[in-house]
Amino acid sequence: MIGRRGALRGALAATLARPVIAAGVKTLSIVPQATLNSVDPIWSTSQVSRNLGFMVFEPLYGRDAAGVPRPLMIESDLMEDGGRRWTMRLRSGLVFHDGEKVLARDCVASVRRWMKRDTMGITLAARLDALEAADDETIVWRLSKPFPHMRALLSKVVQPVLMMPERVAMTDPFKQITEVIGSGPFRWLADEHVLASHAGFARFDRYEPRDESPSYMAGGHRVHMDRVEWKMIPDAGTAANALVTGEIDWIEIPLPDLLSMLRKSPGVRTGVLDKAGQIMLLRPNHVIAPTNLAAVRQTMMAAIDQAEVVSAVMGADPENGTSGIGFLATGKKEVDDAGLDLIRHRRSRDEIKAMLDRSGYAGEKLVLLHATDHIFFNPMGAVVANMLTEAGMAVDDQAMDWPTVQTRRTSREPLDKGGWSMFPSVVAVTEYRDLLLTSFMRGNGRDGWFGWPSDPRMEDIYEAWLGSADPAEQTLLEREYELQAFTSLPFIPLGRFRQTSAWRDNVTGLLDGPSVVFWNVMKA
Repeated sequence: MIGRRGALRGALAATLARPVIAAGVKTLSIVPQATLNSVDPIWSTSQVSRNLGFMVFEPLYGRDAAGVPRPLMIESDLMEDGGRRWTMRLRSGLVFHDGEKVLARDCVASVRRWMKRDTMGITLAARLDALEAADDETIVWRLSKPFPHMRALLSKVVQPVLMMPERVAMTDPFKQITEVIGSGPFRWLADEHVLASHAGFARFDRYEPRDESPSYMAGGHRVHMDRVEWKMIPDAGTAANALVTGEIDWIEIPLPDLLSMLRKSPGVRTGVLDKAGQIMLLRPNHVIAPTNLAAVRQTMMAAIDQAEVVSAVMGADPENGTSGIGFLATGKKEVDDAGLDLIRHRRSRDEIKAMLDRSGYAGEKLVLLHATDHIFFNPMGAVVANMLTEAGMAVDDQAMDWPTVQTRRTSREPLDKGGWSMFPSVVAVTEYRDLLLTSFMRGNGRDGWFGWPSDPRMEDIYEAWLGSADPAEQTLLEREYELQAFTSLPFIPLGRFRQTSAWRDNVTGLLDGPSVVFWNVMKA
């Protein structure tokens, strides 16, 4: 791949074209993991939109590198009546990028918009008697049931709860915002945005970090760079070459097959920032035939070999891949190993064919949304398509870019009208250490994530877990939740990986966590 440098030189020059920047301005450039197609981290669940969201906006609470929620925009909070009432007071010095002070009513509007899009937000809304701004600095929650999980929920990583000005937060949650104004440590440079090519951010000079040491999303977000530029370079070899020559500073996720070359290159360092990793998954459509049949989904899982998926995705970085896993990652053997025989016991072709014959599958096509421009989703899709085809399923492997997948997966239409059967995705392991944030496992139908599985038993277990304060009972419920997931298959687990990043050796201060963050980063 490196031999293609000459042919790619022209494309590299075009991709790295940048605005004229004044001398002396400290700029950090990074190749993000995927093309940025949405600047609204509430409308989109993509990781790249989430990463933008954490730069420009802020959550009320930030999660540290150990996964512990800590106040970020909040100065103090008070839980009363077992979690039926929460009072939160904003810290001083919070200012939006347009110069307006952050007020409690901005936060109330932002939370209400998020609650209409996020699976757990919808669950919280059903418990909510009132959410109001008692004054400019005070947010008051009153709930019909105890909810001691508020800090953990408001610090979630996937589809985070981010604060916007009230006028922006009043945007229909099913439409994207057009004004990207937050109170975070970076300002969005809208006039520099070139779709699928360039995004720019500038340090927000009026941002006041907490007087604490930084730890992922928690602590003091001190910014040492004047600018951060995202260079969306679609070719992995071109991106690696740009890092080696010093034309860029950081690649969020290099192609694993290029890591050996990068590790040998002078001036380049590699490392794993997300120590917990990501769960790879195949999301079936639960409302469109034939994947709406549980027996078909069971056959799909039997036909997929996690070890082969992990091998294809991780390539030359096998030590950071794990196969033979289920849904939850609680660290409790009795939970995490429940039902794993269904994954670890490999069935013969004859056994899989017999399962397919009994499943109700009648030869219908299965439309795979295959993001060929994504480093991980592309090999995941290719291996899944091949395995399901070998099992006797008629896979319609539709190649497209990741932004198109994000648009297509919102459709509930039949397959012949633009619908879909399945797509690969990932979710942070840190969200699956207990039941609270397991949005992709939920069985809440139309209120759920794309694919919309409906499983009343999953929801009963989830509600019982939310209502339990007994650790032993919670563990039993987690085991039952895991076993029920293997019955209904809200998604099909494909393995786990830890993604390796690469950066120039003059870049320091990178923080561990499930996503890249740009505070604390320095460049010599």
